[in-house]
Amino acid sequence: MNSRQRAMKRIFDVVLAGGALALGWPFLAALAILIRIDSPGPAIFRQARAGRGMRPFVLVKFRTMRTGVEAFGASPSGPEDARLTRLGRWLRETTLDELPQLWNVLKGDMSLVGPRPLYMIQAEEFTAEQRRRLEVRPGLTGLAQVRGRGEISHEEKLQMDVRYVEQWSLWLDVKIILGSVILLIPGGKVYQKWT
Repeated sequence: MNSRQRAMKRIFDVVLAGGALALGWPFLAALAILIRIDSPGPAIFRQARAGRGMRPFVLVKFRTMRTGVEAFGASPSGPEDARLTRLGRWLRETTLDELPQLWNVLKGDMSLVGPRPLYMIQAEEFTAEQRRRLEVRPGLTGLAQVRGRGEISHEEKLQMDVRYVEQWSLWLDVKIILGSVILLIPGGKVYQKWT
């Protein structure tokens, strides 16, 4: 991706994320209030993740788990996970918990489309090939999310992330965004079934 392409992608991100936040802030505020009513603790969950070039940034999302649980534990593998709050289950299954990351996109920490941001400790264990996913900003959604999400293994996701970096185009971003929206209608397979 050259400098002109990076600029195009950034403009695309700012316009869409800024528009979504401007129009959707009442809905986001209502969700935040409901989270506070549903269970004790903050509405927003913050955690350090690996960004472009391995630079750490603070990812924000709606809290879906009870306070006091291990923040770096394994992701819930099903809706019966006791760590999830009642509202948190629904937020995860509709992917609405990720919406605050539009703010990360607007700030420039993330892009609308790209490899999903992983823990710093995970990124430190990447092979040289897998590190190519760090050449772009992490995304709110990505190729792996529309090609299987929780149904594919961690290794397969990393391979798709590298494929995205190698094959990037603005049209590919548009197709991934449209594919992500379509997956949300019946409810995507959000729970990880592979280690």
